[in-house]
Amino acid sequence: MATFVLIPGGWRGGWWYAPLAARLCQAGHAAHAITLSGLEETPAPGAHINLETHIADVLELLAVKDLSGVILCAHSYGGMVASGVADRAPERLAALIYLDAFASDDGQAWWDLAGDDYRRLVIAQAGHDGLTVLPRDGVDPRCRPHPLGTFVQRLRLTRPHPELPRVFVYATGWSATPFTAQYERLRSDPAWTVRTVACAHDVVNLAPDETFEVLIETARQIASA
Repeated sequence: MATFVLIPGGWRGGWWYAPLAARLCQAGHAAHAITLSGLEETPAPGAHINLETHIADVLELLAVKDLSGVILCAHSYGGMVASGVADRAPERLAALIYLDAFASDDGQAWWDLAGDDYRRLVIAQAGHDGLTVLPRDGVDPRCRPHPLGTFVQRLRLTRPHPELPRVFVYATGWSATPFTAQYERLRSDPAWTVRTVACAHDVVNLAPDETFEVLIETARQIASA
């Protein structure tokens, strides 16, 4: 049995992973889909939330539930969080999976990597309070305003990348993708396994079978190592 911790991308909570988490549990695995601070159904008012807050959220989950051998799986912005967690607690992890997610280096912020389209979105959607970024119109009503500090704080890495299996899933079906340069870089890096899926950014819902298979295949490879 494998243990998965699932980190959602911007504006979303653990609910976004519900179909995938249920499918993993039905296959005999454990799946923990986290909702990061400020993205709860009713967020606490006035909280100062940045990238370090979200990294601490996942570290707390790992510690409180005493999880080890974890396959940490992140989507989009969640890759920033996953990279921070891998730096702080590599001993609890077995692998990292980035689902069309940012695999950032030390000193980089989401803002640096997200591309002009998303930077314009943040500027437009943060003007209401200067603290949170409103979701786009027409998205799932469960989406919540995303804490602005998490997008602009630079990732701080304190050690070399841990020697963990790393998988990057690149979604090829959307024109505004900010992940093309990352794909080109990682596909020639022997430390990474790179997959492509022919869908837009929401890989969990648009390519559920392919996403599930990536997670299960990663678990199989760890079990057989």
